[in-house]
Amino acid sequence: MKITDDIIYTGVDDNEVDLFEGQYIVPAGMCYNSYVIKDEKTAVMDTVDENFGDEWLEKLRAALGSDEPDYLIVDHMESDHSANVGRFMKEYPEATVVATAKAFTMMKQFFGTDYSDRRIVVSDGDSLSLGRHELHFVTAPMVHWPEVMVTYDSFDKVLFSADAFGKFGTYGSEDNWVDEARRYYIGIVGKYGVQVSALLKKAAALDIKMICPLHGPVLGNDLGKYISLYDKWARYEAEEDGVVIAYASVYKNTEKAAKLLYEKLLKNGVKAEIYDLARCDMAKATAAAFRYSKLVLASTTYNGDVFPFMRFFIDHLTERGYKNRTVAFIENGSWAPVAAKVMAKMLEGQKDITYAENTVTVRSALNEESEKMIDALAEELK
Repeated sequence: MKITDDIIYTGVDDNEVDLFEGQYIVPAGMCYNSYVIKDEKTAVMDTVDENFGDEWLEKLRAALGSDEPDYLIVDHMESDHSANVGRFMKEYPEATVVATAKAFTMMKQFFGTDYSDRRIVVSDGDSLSLGRHELHFVTAPMVHWPEVMVTYDSFDKVLFSADAFGKFGTYGSEDNWVDEARRYYIGIVGKYGVQVSALLKKAAALDIKMICPLHGPVLGNDLGKYISLYDKWARYEAEEDGVVIAYASVYKNTEKAAKLLYEKLLKNGVKAEIYDLARCDMAKATAAAFRYSKLVLASTTYNGDVFPFMRFFIDHLTERGYKNRTVAFIENGSWAPVAAKVMAKMLEGQKDITYAENTVTVRSALNEESEKMIDALAEELK
């Protein structure tokens, strides 16, 4: 598949994976992207997951035709992109591998060699000429590994963006790009907003017409939309006003309180989503919490703490730097309700969290008093 006259797609689809990185549910599979740039010299952009080495090499041979590759550019050393570096270097013994110094350290760890006699070590601002195509290397540490760089082709004005601007799903999956890119970003890159902002600042100086990520489709239209979303995500800003209700319930009494609030919010014209943390896709619930401006955490008190799924969820938020939001609590307890206090303590280190004035306390089951508390909270969250 041609991306431009000189750039050919050589990536692969993975329809068998059920959990990406061992934790993210991917019903639409995944793709591991690789590209070939053909010019006076030929460059291959990254490899693919170990399980797809044969398929990738076959696609590579087809793309190369009678040409031999001169360079393998390694933007990112995570195994779903670097696992076939060794096979490539054996297949093409005249090729040179191009990467950052940290990437070569990782190659030594992964493969037992850093290709010291067949390598070019590049730093931020370095370039490599293929002929018409001039490759410019931009380091992007901790987006989301320390060795990462992105590569800009100034001839076709293409940014090879490593894991940035990626998404879950096979290359041609027809799911919503924003939803799956958000879930991917928040889950995998979300902790590193400062570093993503630094990369966006560098990228702003480039004339980019197309983005070729290592996951998901090539982006060529409406790039401003995608870059604007990344800017919001990196600054931990809500995309839109609305409320996410995340609840953890044992015997459905906390669930009933959460659902009653949800119904009242909808009746008030408030955009809202609700998640049962014991049964939902935790990554989807986490992404939703970052999407909207307000969050309600509803948990039963459990062993003087919160229910385990709620603790897991809050850990997901804090690990990814959750901030700049309004948070409210619903707690339940039959003799000593402390869930609200525990949840607030877990969020203590997060920046710019505004807590709702109204906290709902349910004692065993909803009654007239606790329903009035829910009315007051629904009014506050309008």
